[in-house]
Amino acid sequence: MSRIFNKKVIAAVLIIIVVAAVAISCLTIVPPGHTGVVVTLGKVEEGVLQEGLHFKLPFVQSVVMIDNRITKLEVNTEAFSSDLQTVQTTLAINYRVDTAKSYSIYKNIGGDYETVLVTPAVNEVLKAIAAQYTAEQSVTNRALISDGLVDGLNEKLNDIGLFVTDVNIINFDFSEAFITAIEEKQVAQQQLLKAETEKQTAITNAEAEAEALKVKAQAEADALQIKAAAEAEANRAISESLTEDLINYHTVEKWNGELPVVSGSSGGTFLDINDIAGLKSGSGNTDTPAPEAQNAPAYPAE
Repeated sequence: MSRIFNKKVIAAVLIIIVVAAVAISCLTIVPPGHTGVVVTLGKVEEGVLQEGLHFKLPFVQSVVMIDNRITKLEVNTEAFSSDLQTVQTTLAINYRVDTAKSYSIYKNIGGDYETVLVTPAVNEVLKAIAAQYTAEQSVTNRALISDGLVDGLNEKLNDIGLFVTDVNIINFDFSEAFITAIEEKQVAQQQLLKAETEKQTAITNAEAEAEALKVKAQAEADALQIKAAAEAEANRAISESLTEDLINYHTVEKWNGELPVVSGSSGGTFLDINDIAGLKSGSGNTDTPAPEAQNAPAYPAE
């Protein structure tokens, strides 16, 4: 009896396990950001399963998960510029799969659509855009090249169901010879700019100095003119105010009381006015000199 019971228990457990396995195989869960492509006996069904729990035929149908979130793809490639320089480029491409076309992408391309579609499209579009710019312009026009890549890739991939949202240029790399030439050019431009700046500075300083000298000369000329005008006005005022009586008054006021000494021509007789004044004021005796003339020096007669 115990053996029969044990066999029944084991059979029941097996049946439960089988039923559970069948039930589980009838269910599938599509995670967030994904769609489920249903494959029935190798045939891809149109339409996709959205996020959540879904039923499927056990052992007959399978569900392939397609990631519809934005995916980053990094591509290392090279292209040639318009001046035939090799441009080594590292790109980061952000793209997503259109949910409505997940089944057609899987049906026509498979799950490796990055390798089959996206990477070759990136190489082709980059080469077309790089050929429009010189190597130097590629560096200074990163934004334009990035926008051109987005537009070009969407033009090629949108109909398939792939949408590029952003392209970031991580790096541009050139040959050593080209990098050296660019550095030498930059140095030459900086030296030229420095020389031009110094030249303009010298011109500005010279002009400022000349202007200062001009202003100073003009100021001095104006001052002389003002001074001359003032002196002329003062002389005019003085000339108008002078009278004969005023001149005589100032002459007498400044006289020190001494009569001038009058001298004759060279080798002639020198007469002291004071002697004459003493003679005139004496007693009339011509032999005795006046007291003031006793000490006067003798002058030779002419």
